[in-house]
Amino acid sequence: MAVEETREATEPEAADAAVVTEVTEVSEAARAAAAVAAQALYSIAPGYTLNVRSGPGTQYRLIRTLAPGSRVPIFCQRPGETISGPYGTTKIWDNIEVGEYVSDAYVHTGSDGYVASRCA
Repeated sequence: MAVEETREATEPEAADAAVVTEVTEVSEAARAAAAVAAQALYSIAPGYTLNVRSGPGTQYRLIRTLAPGSRVPIFCQRPGETISGPYGTTKIWDNIEVGEYVSDAYVHTGSDGYVASRCA
């Protein structure tokens, strides 16, 4: 018959474990914050309120609108419905959040082509 030995962590050991956990959580949060800070932001066309859609076209559900002067990240881009706007006519749609797209025709990227990787 085997006898298992168990022991509880002493207060200093438990405190050390809590500090390690807290430092790990802070490090992960700091990395996430740095990744967001490093993400380029692009201005939407001045004077325009921009519709945010659930997919790359006007037939997709309207999720929200962005106020004039808003800036957005572009995580990836994908082709979709062709749209004409202040920055030209394009079929490129920008993914600005999970499940959220805006037409690149309203986003000042400085390019007529893709400025981010294609969405998977």
